[in-house]
Amino acid sequence: EAAPKKKKKKSLSSTCTENVFKISLSPYVAAKEEGCAFISLLSGLIPPISLILVVYLVFSLQDVVVASGFTVEKSGSVHEDRLHPCKLLLSGDDACFYDSTKAKVPKYTYVGLDELEPGSVVNVYGVVVFFKQPFKSRGTDFCSILKITDKSNQKIGCTIFRQNLEDHPKIFQIGDIVRMHRVKAQFFNNAITLVNTFGFSVVTFDGVVGNAVEPRTSSRSFHFDQDDHRIVEELRSWAADGQTILPPTSTIPLSAVQPRAYFDLTCQLLSKAPIDTTCTLLKVWDGTRCPQTMLDVIVEPNVTEGPTSFSKEKEKLIANVLVYDNHVHVAGQLKPGDFLRIFNLRAILGSSQVPGLTSSQSEATDHLALHLHGGTAYGRGIRVLPENSPDVQKLKRTLDALSENNVDEFCELNDSELLRISITLPNSMELSELDFLVRCLHDVQPVNLAKVKQSDPGRIHHVRVQLRSYEPSRLYQSLKLYCSKCTLMEEIPDDELIAALFSDASKDSGPCSPPPWSLSGQVSVPGELLSEGKFKDLLFLMGSTLEEMCRLATGYQNIVPVRPAGGQLTLLDLSAPFLFRGRRRYYGCKRCSEASVKELSAKGVEAIDQKVVAEALGIQLLQFVLLMKLELQDESDTLDVLLWRDAEKFFGVTADDVAADQEAQSVIHRTMDTLCPPEGSAADRPWLDLCLQSYRAEDNKGRNRTCYQIVHTSVTKPASTPPDPGPT
Repeated sequence: EAAPKKKKKKSLSSTCTENVFKISLSPYVAAKEEGCAFISLLSGLIPPISLILVVYLVFSLQDVVVASGFTVEKSGSVHEDRLHPCKLLLSGDDACFYDSTKAKVPKYTYVGLDELEPGSVVNVYGVVVFFKQPFKSRGTDFCSILKITDKSNQKIGCTIFRQNLEDHPKIFQIGDIVRMHRVKAQFFNNAITLVNTFGFSVVTFDGVVGNAVEPRTSSRSFHFDQDDHRIVEELRSWAADGQTILPPTSTIPLSAVQPRAYFDLTCQLLSKAPIDTTCTLLKVWDGTRCPQTMLDVIVEPNVTEGPTSFSKEKEKLIANVLVYDNHVHVAGQLKPGDFLRIFNLRAILGSSQVPGLTSSQSEATDHLALHLHGGTAYGRGIRVLPENSPDVQKLKRTLDALSENNVDEFCELNDSELLRISITLPNSMELSELDFLVRCLHDVQPVNLAKVKQSDPGRIHHVRVQLRSYEPSRLYQSLKLYCSKCTLMEEIPDDELIAALFSDASKDSGPCSPPPWSLSGQVSVPGELLSEGKFKDLLFLMGSTLEEMCRLATGYQNIVPVRPAGGQLTLLDLSAPFLFRGRRRYYGCKRCSEASVKELSAKGVEAIDQKVVAEALGIQLLQFVLLMKLELQDESDTLDVLLWRDAEKFFGVTADDVAADQEAQSVIHRTMDTLCPPEGSAADRPWLDLCLQSYRAEDNKGRNRTCYQIVHTSVTKPASTPPDPGPT
């Protein structure tokens, strides 16, 4: 009720800052000359209760204010003033009135990165193309360095100094989108850069198309409306369409780690322990198994934070990460269970650089250790990822499937073990028999997956299923190298490893006599190389970098990289390609090859190709193959199957083309996106008619198990629209 007019007015003091009214009521609100105050209370309140109330102040028509931070208590004067039996008290800085009718919605104007003028203070949006995690500056602030771009394709460097880490941009990966308010453009080192000024604020967004647009910021209040949502979505689509040159992602799982590689790792921290004052050990996992044997760093249990021991099978999935120097302080703030992204990790064979190891540990020269070196070069650092991060959610789903009871089973199904299983086909069944069986079985009704699991091995089944998921998620990792002689399957080395091998070979010096059957000389790398007849020659090239080799390969069809050794020419380590033919590269098996530089016999040879060169050099040629694990489902069950032997028939492209041709790679991407839409529900996935072959195989522990693979199935596009590919 309104205060009676006969009552003496109670005091009301108020201050106003940016439309937030802080008032003190004692003991109740009475009438004012400017208007009356009406307070609406919920009935049945039992004091004392702290709550948010809606208060209607009739200072002018349509004015509405929100009050918060009140404490409701019994009124001691209720019998005298006959007002409400409760009174409202304000205390603390959090108690306030907010006049929503007087608040003005800010309108921000954003400047394109190609419109920046030195000295101007602006608001900008940009896609991150490079960043460093915040590091301690020489003063009291932390410093962040990043580079952004937008639709203008201008790349602008940004330097941010803030005293509190939480006020820095929360950037998790290349491609994230940042919005910065009140940054100053200035000219530095002959280029425009952006620095933070008074009132600076920053908000970051995930840059992946389709992910939720959730602002990352430590600010309690910030402006974000439909225009901002539209700008974020437009920048996402622009970056995804390839209109900007974003650096390739360097985040890989442990299962793809190779010696000498630099990479980013998304993982969960299991435990940590100090090695010495300059080094800390982090035990992490991501649910996959590294193909290399990991170095086991032993520390005292009493200095370990987190579990000190794990099951034997879980140990196979754990990687030891050694962090140094300035990263030791960051590691000290991490807690077991945190989800991390570690930037610019390096995989190094051997333990000579690991401090504090025993003599027995130091002998592990073929074991792999992961090092995070000191400094911030190349964005090196550690970032804790929030629980709502899409990458964390994906990782948690993987790790949730790895309870102590089924880690052993999962270890058998990771990429490395699948390679061994997939190549074990029944020897008793010839290819012609399989063709005949498939043609016959296609005339019968398909069986469900539950019956397939109950059937004896060695049979062909016709099933009608949906594709639930597939591995690897990064489809370029499905391309492997396979030796038909020893059945070895391995990953394709990345360019960084190959470039290192070329660099090491180019450093070899000393006298070297060319073979008497060769014509020797020097070759330059001009813009136009090809001359008549040269594309048919076999060229042995010494002292080049990988980049120079690739440029020469555009004009010379057959180039073999070599290096000097003992005064003679010898081939490079077979981790590198032994032959370059245009954009195609060919590899040899280390186990089965007896490589040496020999004269190529032209007798009976109509054309030089990779097979002729491999045979002449004593190399067992590795084949490019495609290998994937698919999870199928129908109304009865789910089933993991392999796509390997007939993968080329399935996609309609050869593995050789996938290794060198962008269009062939796009065919696989489009096919998998249609069969298993990234953001689609089960209803969006087409039904597939497949042939499955079941067979018995022995795993690496000598146990027999039933395996399944897709055979004699190809993707066809129906003539009617829409042209959705569907296996038949």
